[in-house]
Amino acid sequence: MTEHAQKAAFRAHAASANQEQPLHVPQSLPRLVAAVAVRVLYVVAALAIFILALQLLKTGAGGLKPVLDRFDVHGTANIVGFGWLGSYGVLSGSPVAAIALTLFSKDVLNQTETFAMINGSRMGASFIVLFVGFLYWIRGRRNPDGLYIGVVALLVAFTLWGPVIPLGQLILREGWFGGVRFGSPGAVTSLVNVVYDPIVERMDEHLPRLALFGIGMAVLLASFSVFDRVLPNLDAPGPRFERFAAFFHKRYMMFVLGLIVTGMTMSVSLSLTILVPLTLKNYVKRDGIIPYVMGANIATWIDTLFAALLLDKPEAFTIVFVEMITGAAVSLFVLVFAYQPYKRFILGTAHLATRDRRGFGIFLGAILVVPAVLLVL
Repeated sequence: MTEHAQKAAFRAHAASANQEQPLHVPQSLPRLVAAVAVRVLYVVAALAIFILALQLLKTGAGGLKPVLDRFDVHGTANIVGFGWLGSYGVLSGSPVAAIALTLFSKDVLNQTETFAMINGSRMGASFIVLFVGFLYWIRGRRNPDGLYIGVVALLVAFTLWGPVIPLGQLILREGWFGGVRFGSPGAVTSLVNVVYDPIVERMDEHLPRLALFGIGMAVLLASFSVFDRVLPNLDAPGPRFERFAAFFHKRYMMFVLGLIVTGMTMSVSLSLTILVPLTLKNYVKRDGIIPYVMGANIATWIDTLFAALLLDKPEAFTIVFVEMITGAAVSLFVLVFAYQPYKRFILGTAHLATRDRRGFGIFLGAILVVPAVLLVL
């Protein structure tokens, strides 16, 4: 065979080999695609269930009014206690805030009462951190650090969102943000009506309004449970997240971290709960808990704004907007101008509450008795 023929044969063999060689696809790619598809499916399912829950709650809200009248639950103090204890019961503030908006949509609560109930839900939302800290206390041979973190998170919520109540109610009464109103887009409203109205109307025909409201609450909790399946498991944060958290040691950076984690997970319960393992591993310093909780408690209103839009009552959006603006203003004022004395007060009080059983018992009794007293005032 001549040299020219050998070269031609070699080129032909190489071309044939290239044609026959299959495209290399990493084995992990199909798994990644499947994982993403499953997460998208969970998000769509959670959203569909969430919208159904809001429609059920809105239709059944009228059934709760006689109950509130019977127990004389009216006014700011009663409603704050109602929302506060409600968030204890479900270990989350978002479902209670959504319920408050549905009650407002049916005129069971007025603007200021709705604002008060949403604030109450924020006061009790951090109870999940204390609960998780208690579990770590049991598993960690009575190490009080987990309890300490929960106490700090609750104290931050009490001291910052308490002043928001009168300030926000003043803004609502004066109508300073009355022009900030957004209703549900027409296409969304039409789609919701077409899909959900037949279901809700059929249930309304056969069930009393109060039962419908109760079913709506159960469906709402189910929607949050489905959405939680989409979220990453941060109960034991991985090395990447721990290094990421360790970078944020300054108070302003911790504030931003609280905003980021809560905004990404859409769950203040999750974003606050991960403080326990991160602090116990010393990735987050004790004084870093305070600005983190501040940021988390502001970013958590995103899902409540979404619920306000779905209810198609523009004033509901205004209430949540005022909540965000007022809460952010109070938190940033403390963070910028009064952080050092505020930090000493919060950490000192948390130390007193967790240094022995007596102190913790007093604190636990107080956070249970105060909302109960507000409810019956």
